[in-house]
Amino acid sequence: MRTVLLASLRIHVRRYVAAAVAVVIGVAFVVVIGVITAGARAGLMDGFGAPFRNADHVVDGTRTEGAIALVERLGANAAPIGRAELTMRFDGGVLPGTVVGPITTAPELRWQTLRSGRFPTGTGEAVVDVWVAEAREIAVGDRVRIGEGATVADVEVVGIVTSPSSPGQASVYVTWPQLLRWRDNLDANTVAVRGEVGEVPAGARVRSPEEFINERRTQLNHGVDALSVLLLVFAGIAVFVSALVIANTFAILFAQRLRDFALLRCVGATRRQVARSVRREAATVGVLASLTGIAVGVGLGYGLIGLINALAPRAPMGAANLPTPWLVGGFVVGLAVTMAAAWLPTRRVTRVSPLAALRPTVAVDVRTPTRVVPAACLLAVGLVLLGVAVARDATAVMLAGGGLVFVAVLLFGPVLVPRLIRVVGAPLGAAGRLARENAVRNPRRTAVTTASLLVGVTLTTAVLTGLATTRAAVEGRRGEQHPIDATLTSAGGPVAADLLDRVRRTPGVDDAIAVDGVMAEVTGFDRPVPVVAVPEADRVARDGGAFARVEPGTIRLDRAAYSRVTPGEPVTVRVGDRQVRVRVAVGTGWGSAGVVAPDTLAALTDAPEPQAIWVRADAGADAARLVGDLDELADSAGARITNQLQPWESENQELRTLTWMVLGLLGISVAIALIGIANTLGLSVLERGREHAMLRALGLTRRQLRRMLAAEAMLLSVVATLLGTVLGVGFAWVGHETFVTRALSGATLRVPWLSLGVVILIAALAGLLASVLPARRAARVTPAAGLSLD
Repeated sequence: MRTVLLASLRIHVRRYVAAAVAVVIGVAFVVVIGVITAGARAGLMDGFGAPFRNADHVVDGTRTEGAIALVERLGANAAPIGRAELTMRFDGGVLPGTVVGPITTAPELRWQTLRSGRFPTGTGEAVVDVWVAEAREIAVGDRVRIGEGATVADVEVVGIVTSPSSPGQASVYVTWPQLLRWRDNLDANTVAVRGEVGEVPAGARVRSPEEFINERRTQLNHGVDALSVLLLVFAGIAVFVSALVIANTFAILFAQRLRDFALLRCVGATRRQVARSVRREAATVGVLASLTGIAVGVGLGYGLIGLINALAPRAPMGAANLPTPWLVGGFVVGLAVTMAAAWLPTRRVTRVSPLAALRPTVAVDVRTPTRVVPAACLLAVGLVLLGVAVARDATAVMLAGGGLVFVAVLLFGPVLVPRLIRVVGAPLGAAGRLARENAVRNPRRTAVTTASLLVGVTLTTAVLTGLATTRAAVEGRRGEQHPIDATLTSAGGPVAADLLDRVRRTPGVDDAIAVDGVMAEVTGFDRPVPVVAVPEADRVARDGGAFARVEPGTIRLDRAAYSRVTPGEPVTVRVGDRQVRVRVAVGTGWGSAGVVAPDTLAALTDAPEPQAIWVRADAGADAARLVGDLDELADSAGARITNQLQPWESENQELRTLTWMVLGLLGISVAIALIGIANTLGLSVLERGREHAMLRALGLTRRQLRRMLAAEAMLLSVVATLLGTVLGVGFAWVGHETFVTRALSGATLRVPWLSLGVVILIAALAGLLASVLPARRAARVTPAAGLSLD
């Protein structure tokens, strides 16, 4: 049988190349997911997790005194994360509530990136974040004063840094011993440690940096680890698609060789010998193709990381290490699925007698319950699991239920797809009618051909809908936390009359409004407060102006500007001889102005004047440059600037990274689906060589044959795309109800119709493109040669 094995591999090389391509793309898909996920994790560690990326352990849950004691014991091997809110005075102004953080002297644990100058080495030196430096025009060599009273200290700015991580972000960084000067204002409960930790304070926990970062990201996402969910989804899809593509290809391959197997039985080969020969062929193809798939997947994965970094430098993918478990997993998937795909057809072949196998194969009646009954059972179980997932927010149950529903749809394929093709192809002409009849004549082959594209379109539709829903919900939530991108607030009187026009002309500004009000004295505050009413806040506010809609008798204050206010506290607001009694409400994200109802403002003054300018930035604006430009305008007008663009940019980093990771994986999955349909369609054309030759002999020209195959491919693509779109939107709704609403309460399903329309168009055109080479090959065969094909 060794001779038979070698002869089979040589004679059927074209068919086995198609099978090998199926294995390669399946394994490559698994490996690409591993590489891209590793790159995304590395990118998040470089950004959000930057303070801990070179640490061996993270100790959190300590009180400030416990963190201080731990750092004193471990010395340079410990890098604390903390903050103290202090007043900073510099040449040109005063900045109350400035966040001062620690910077370690150990280069291995230092996470800030130096832009200019150097890092501080001792007392009397500091570095300033680039946002603050550009907004306040602070440069290397300037001196600033930090603190109040007995703890005040003059420090020299020796460097400008960028701070990629929002958890440890500060405006000014000093060495830890110097920060202890303000220990009464210090809040520190996390320490990054290199080497052994030893004894930790009571209540503290020791974890790896990866565990700590994953938990922090999950907390910020309201209990949902988005990266792990996406990884689980794509890993399941990768294995499923790989098994589907490989099994479909081998099913067609062995169906085409039914007469070969029967002939071997006729010349004396036993059932065991035929089965062993076929399985050896499959093992040879599986091993070689899996190794090739690993190489292709690694190349595609790292190439995709480079492409994403080039297209989206603000959402960088990190330098990913080679994901060895994914390489091994890809090889195992390729080999195991190949062997499983070869196992069932050979069992079917060896169970029939040689004479029965030599007869023409009788078409399977799709009305028989062989597929419909299991499909109905799987569909029922899958729908029940999806219902349980929605009710209990169980992501794993959702994936299991979705998988069962999709398998049921594939099993229904021989019944469902031909009927859809008849409906879609009804308006076509003569060539279209012939293509339609050819497409539905073998229902099982038709369902197999559309399966790959159906998977790709379903995945693409579900993920695009999920991304649109999640992005809208996240932006809405962050809009509530940071409603105004930037504010220019009067320091003691109305803003300059021409300031609004100058702000609107600034590059990067989408819109700006003048905020009318009056400077007022508020009980409990040591300086006047600009009190404003803003009925048109919806023009610039990220939350639609909801924060500015306050009830009469209420004043809403920004807790970042007035950190010691108490919600519900009654205060008196006085302007001259007029006064009103109001209660305090708090929010964040609009600066030092107190927001009141128009009726309340009217009770305080009859002639309100512009006290602030509120600014909304363009979507693609350079945030740091815009803040710098606005700060220059504020200085020239004697105003103070407050910006929410820095925290917005930092918090958007994870979303950008995840979005580009998903888009990259979607691109790979769609490409694999298209290769799969081209591969299956090519095998189908090869199987129908005699049929095409008969059509040519009956008078069909080469051009008409190519047109017929193109129309057939278009019908298959359109039906698979439409069915996949419906399934994808349905799965997206289930995912929305299962974990999106848990992470982002109030999120509503957003269907990106324009993007889905583009997907449908691309899939239809790609199906047409996939038919080009098989149609050309079929048209080149002469009728005489085709009729002699076996």
